[in-house]
Amino acid sequence: MPSFDILSKVDPQLLDNAVNVTKKEVANRFDFKDSVVEIDFNKKDMKLALETSDDMKMRQLVEILINRANKQGISPHAFDMSKDAYQSGKTVKQDIVVKNGLKQEDAKKINKLIKDSGLKVQSQIMDDILRVTGKKIDDLQAVMQVCKTADLDLPLQFENMRS
Repeated sequence: MPSFDILSKVDPQLLDNAVNVTKKEVANRFDFKDSVVEIDFNKKDMKLALETSDDMKMRQLVEILINRANKQGISPHAFDMSKDAYQSGKTVKQDIVVKNGLKQEDAKKINKLIKDSGLKVQSQIMDDILRVTGKKIDDLQAVMQVCKTADLDLPLQFENMRS
């Protein structure tokens, strides 16, 4: 029976490349000249720690980072921007958590979306992966399309397609 996996993961190496390109771009930009700009990427916790001299530069830095990550193939939905920037002495700091893996409630939401679509497929949650099986590959491709068009705010990947 054909099947595939739905998952949500970010390659740490691609994100590290995006961070390095962002650092290079900021170093060359005139509007960031003589200002404090630091970007630290913790690969273990998948967290980004940004630090700039003011709030406007923080917004520009986040925008540059998201654009560079998008060019590396990382979805903007992968960044958890729920925490606002905060003042720390003379600098502004912001911590950005990178979403990695499907949480249980997100997997349930996708599962419900698949069930509501009316397609003849079965889906089951396996840790941080959602496995979808069906009799026809066309049904599986329709499930992929339903997941892509739904507004889930998650970076989804479809892997392990077997027929």
